[in-house]
Amino acid sequence: MQAVPTDQLRNIVVTGHSGTGKTILCESFALCMGVINRLGSIEDGTTLSDYASDETERKHSLNTSLIHGAWNEKKINIIDTPGLLDFHGDVKSAMRVADTVLITVNAATGVEVGTDTVWEYTKEYYKPTMFVLTKLDADRAGYDSTLDSLRDHFGHLVTPIQFPADEGPGHHILIDVLLMKQIEFSPDKPGSMVVSEIHDLYRKKAEELHQQLVEAVAETDEELMNRFFEEGSLTEDELRAGIKSALVTRTFFPVFCTSPLHLIGTERLLNAIVNICPSPIERGPEHAYCSVMNDEKLLPPDPDGSTIAFIFKTMSEPRVGEISYVRVYSGHIESGHELIDVQTGQLEKIGQVYTMQGQKKIPVDKLLAGDIGMVVKLKNSHTNDTLADKGVDCRISPILFPEPVLSSAIVPVTQGDEEKISAGLHHLHEEDPSFAIEHDVEFNQTILKTLGETHLDIIISRLHNKFNVQVEVAPVRIPYRETIRLSAAAQGKFKKQSGGRGQYGDVWVRIEPLERDSGFEFASEVVGGVVPTRYIPAVEKGLRESIAEGSLTGYPVVDLKAVVYDGSYHPVDSSEYAFKIAAHMAFKAAVEKAKPLILEPIYSLTVQTPDQFTGEIVGDISSKRGRILGMDTESRFQVIKALIPQASLSTFHHALTRLTQSRARYSYTFNHYEEAPVEIANQLIAEKAAKQ
Repeated sequence: MQAVPTDQLRNIVVTGHSGTGKTILCESFALCMGVINRLGSIEDGTTLSDYASDETERKHSLNTSLIHGAWNEKKINIIDTPGLLDFHGDVKSAMRVADTVLITVNAATGVEVGTDTVWEYTKEYYKPTMFVLTKLDADRAGYDSTLDSLRDHFGHLVTPIQFPADEGPGHHILIDVLLMKQIEFSPDKPGSMVVSEIHDLYRKKAEELHQQLVEAVAETDEELMNRFFEEGSLTEDELRAGIKSALVTRTFFPVFCTSPLHLIGTERLLNAIVNICPSPIERGPEHAYCSVMNDEKLLPPDPDGSTIAFIFKTMSEPRVGEISYVRVYSGHIESGHELIDVQTGQLEKIGQVYTMQGQKKIPVDKLLAGDIGMVVKLKNSHTNDTLADKGVDCRISPILFPEPVLSSAIVPVTQGDEEKISAGLHHLHEEDPSFAIEHDVEFNQTILKTLGETHLDIIISRLHNKFNVQVEVAPVRIPYRETIRLSAAAQGKFKKQSGGRGQYGDVWVRIEPLERDSGFEFASEVVGGVVPTRYIPAVEKGLRESIAEGSLTGYPVVDLKAVVYDGSYHPVDSSEYAFKIAAHMAFKAAVEKAKPLILEPIYSLTVQTPDQFTGEIVGDISSKRGRILGMDTESRFQVIKALIPQASLSTFHHALTRLTQSRARYSYTFNHYEEAPVEIANQLIAEKAAKQ
């Protein structure tokens, strides 16, 4: 397959809420472009883009998938993305390299949480965006209500290009207000689109929407506005050019209609993609960071320029190894090309270059600037890395993945599998950087932070299927602490005589409470040599060992100062060991007098939610011993700020999902420690007693 010139490329990402028909829309594109000869089925696991075993088993897209085809002498790269929020890391990586975003919206359900979320991503990346209404042949399809919902959520710049002549079962005719034509489709038959004059039944509505379209496009460009005032209208070519320009500047968001399962609207949408969606050249130069000073630079998509390519997705396949999905932003890549990973400085020699048709790899001579494809077996380069010609130090700005919030500990089912688990998680993280791996040294726990429960389930499943290790989920242990309320002093005397040289150490230690989060301080006020200077470090060591395990629960003791101020020694029997033991004894006795208490970690919590859920969320936070600090309004959302115990965070995730149908988002960071309630303290003390 030969390289495709940059101006002949269209890079499209299909995204939207789960179940809105993204994969079937991609399937219908492939059928109309002649890539496949029959429509695959999600139920049967036969679609082009959902080919992984866990996708066919769960009947959901879980990975980014790339297909391509030719339409009107243009190459269209189409990236199918997952709809489940737990896999929006792949959505963001795909959107990063696309030039136009298609957001699918189910005409029977309207705007959903996934619609809102991917819209926010389009704003973050400043991407041209089109809405595609799907399932207009469903029983409860509602074009007008869905359009109203889109405008309600995303503003008056949302403008219909088409409306259905009929909705529900039997739907097959669209009225196109850009062409001002009626378009009829024969369901399930590619190439059946017939263009005719608009029936009188629909002409009035078509003329009204056409006028709205002309005015909306004219408002985006001063020259078009002047022509509109002079002529009273715009030609079809002027409208197309105006729409393309307005898409790039995000001042116009067209709405198209489809029923992809029956190929209704697909051919017209393909025409729109090649006619009004920008090529990489029309989309404009890409932002990059160049030189050691990280100066920002604009990279034009020049096939004759220096090679700069960006890895936006990494996967591994049996018998193939690691495969890297790349977009070429400047120059070209071809087999044998030697490039430098700008981040690491490592040399990478490019093997065969491919374009992808789902899981099928198609060799190509080269990929020119603007194109998307795949290379295999890079040695040290992974997602978010930039490959460039030697001497070029420009790197593409990285993908900012969603922050994982659900923490879960995992433990091996079989002892001795720890190294295999660690290696497996490392490989899976290269494929999916949207989850995080942490090792809690205090409790020796491996903790996964994921975007949700399904995300966690898939990671565990892939560990088993790809690396043959099984793990179980365990509760994340809470790092409670102990401290003291009062100052207290006590003596510790260690004296042992068992024949031969004995052991003797004697110290008086005073402990004092410090401010929260102060840690531990040690001081000596010994005078007159009652405890020789050479034994003071042993006393300090004994005290530091003592604070590692508190008397109430066994958790570390913090926020206190220990002062050794008196004692005695024996010129023969005293030793460092004896004074260390004496310090242990003094500390334990002093703590008992100082009214010890238990501290729990408190986190700062920020929740962004649609207004209608605010009351329920505030109530739930309060029921989990949280404290509301305040609320702000941000765009269409309420932002709730609160403090909440770490022990409540795991149940908060599930409650928030249930209360808001996943429409709210949250983040948290450690804030401070404070005294745990009596019931928590008693429970921890009882747990220690039971273990003993």
